[in-house]
Amino acid sequence: MPSTSPDATFAPIDNELPLRWMRRLGLVPPDGLGTIRRAVFLAMLCWLPIVIWATTMRRLGNVDPGESLLQHYGVHVRCLLAIPLLVIAEGPLQTMIQKLVQQFHLSGIASSAPGSPFDRLIAEMRRARDASVPWILVLGFSIAWSATVHPSFRDDALNWAIDADGSLGFGGWWFVWVARPIFVALVTAWVWRILLITWCFWRIGRLDLSLVPSHPDRCAGIGFVAKLPRGFAIVTFVLSATMASHWAHEIVVHGAKLDTFQMPALLFVVLWTLCLLLPLMALAPALHTARSHALPAYAALVGEQGRLLYRRWILHETVEDAPIVEAPGIGVVADAAALYEAVSKMRMAPITLKSVWYVLAPLGLPFVVVASLQIPLLDLLLKLAKALG
Repeated sequence: MPSTSPDATFAPIDNELPLRWMRRLGLVPPDGLGTIRRAVFLAMLCWLPIVIWATTMRRLGNVDPGESLLQHYGVHVRCLLAIPLLVIAEGPLQTMIQKLVQQFHLSGIASSAPGSPFDRLIAEMRRARDASVPWILVLGFSIAWSATVHPSFRDDALNWAIDADGSLGFGGWWFVWVARPIFVALVTAWVWRILLITWCFWRIGRLDLSLVPSHPDRCAGIGFVAKLPRGFAIVTFVLSATMASHWAHEIVVHGAKLDTFQMPALLFVVLWTLCLLLPLMALAPALHTARSHALPAYAALVGEQGRLLYRRWILHETVEDAPIVEAPGIGVVADAAALYEAVSKMRMAPITLKSVWYVLAPLGLPFVVVASLQIPLLDLLLKLAKALG
């Protein structure tokens, strides 16, 4: 089995600009990601000041008139669930990408020689990961978003933070200028990582890979990348839960109907699924090229074998120096036909049902919880089973 060059590993999170800053501050250890430490720190930074203010101002619960902080599930989901999980999710993604990149070497699809085009490509990806410009753009976008979305007493998401005089209290300002920008920055960072991985896979697909069109994985030997969406499962759950928490507030507190959220939910499911499948689709040109080149060659092989067998067994002619018909019986014909069939059934992208399931399962769980607020859980499960059946 080919060995993996030390220069062939790629960790998409390690040494990012924010991580370098946090290592200098001591929030991240020199040899790790420190995800738990950062997750707890950011969660407390975003949530504790808001809860302390709400408790002091008697707006935590049982507010009359008005709405309490406890009634706004989105604030707690965003601060205590979404923000820490967006940090914790970095670990699983980094582990998965490292294994996938190494598998290109171990499977023999990419050259394992030091200094090979694959190794040079991975070095370029590391430089892109370490660049400062993407993170300056992430920070700028987060600040611009916060400055654009002006807080208002008419904003239902901030009803819990309105003082008696109609002005926005400290807890609301903290949510608007601290918690929300941190959440937006973390989500935008994940979008950048998806783009980086997509670019990496696109570049890999343009290399001279030793693809095997007849491979039983129906992806020319790179079927192992189909599990990539699983590395984003936590992020998928976080985004779904954030949206679902807002809808749950609208249903429980304001009596909104479930039908109101069907189109936004469907649009989000489609767009996010396409977003996570984008890195896999980046390899589609390489598979298409491999199939288009291999199919005529395998067809010619099967055709030549069939002609030789016809001459030997039907016309009873003497066929010399024909190894492709030397096996006894018709097994050799069946084997060749199976190879051709495998090539003809190659997927145009390394996307399987599991790839889609890794997206839809964490995506749908929070939506099911919201739906159960208006539809009995048993009826909901029966409808889902009927739809799947």
